Amino acid sequence: MSISRRGRVSQVRIAETVAAALRARILAGDGTDGYQLPTQDQLVQEFGVSYPSVREAIRILETEGLVTVRRGKVGGAEVHRPDEASAAYHLGLALQAGRVTLGDLATGLQTLEPLCAAQCAAAPDRHERIVPVLRANVEATAGSVGTGSAFTQAAREFHELVVALTPNATIRHIVSSLVALWSAQEQAWAESAASRGAYPGEVEAEQVVRTHRRILTEIAAGHAPAAERITRAHLTASQAYLLDRFDDSVVTVTDARSRQTDAVPNPIWRV
Repeated sequence: MSISRRGRVSQVRIAETVAAALRARILAGDGTDGYQLPTQDQLVQEFGVSYPSVREAIRILETEGLVTVRRGKVGGAEVHRPDEASAAYHLGLALQAGRVTLGDLATGLQTLEPLCAAQCAAAPDRHERIVPVLRANVEATAGSVGTGSAFTQAAREFHELVVALTPNATIRHIVSSLVALWSAQEQAWAESAASRGAYPGEVEAEQVVRTHRRILTEIAAGHAPAAERITRAHLTASQAYLLDRFDDSVVTVTDARSRQTDAVPNPIWRV
């Protein structure tokens, strides 16, 4: 191996070490989403490494989606802590590469999301932490009947909240990623259907609200099996609108990515 090659390997290893240290800080929660890393001068001094090594470390974090480098007088490396939205994006890439269909994604949600409803119903603190949030969403959804794709967004939030409020953190994070992917596909469908005058009518929308109320009632009563059963049947029925046209379509992340960028952050969903 040439001296220049050995030097390059050493630099990359140093950069990976620095990136690992900075990654650990970000994941540990040093600061909040949007804060900036120390300057390159500060990082060089702190770690005792060269500027190329620091720049390579930041590039590694940038490719992982943990930082965004902004150049200019007000530039710097802005931190992005990973959440369900970013997890959904990377999972979506894997599903798209594997040619996974929307029908397959729907079946997965029919299996997993009802378990979240059951967990919410079994939660000892459901009346303080879960029921008021879901009730507020149901009322907001009822008020948006007849608004087309805006109704779809409100109705989808009910599903997102059921998952986000699930006590088990592992289930919550995994299923939230799948729900985020489905929500993006369904919102895209709703906007397209509304523009074509093919969006379901108010009768169907009111049925959705009634079903959400039933799920909420079972969760409030602590009836886990009933909450799980009704949620599964509701998912099967509501997914049919999208799957009727796109069952064999491959999951794509383009719409999910744009909506993650444009959406107003939901502090409850970002657990």
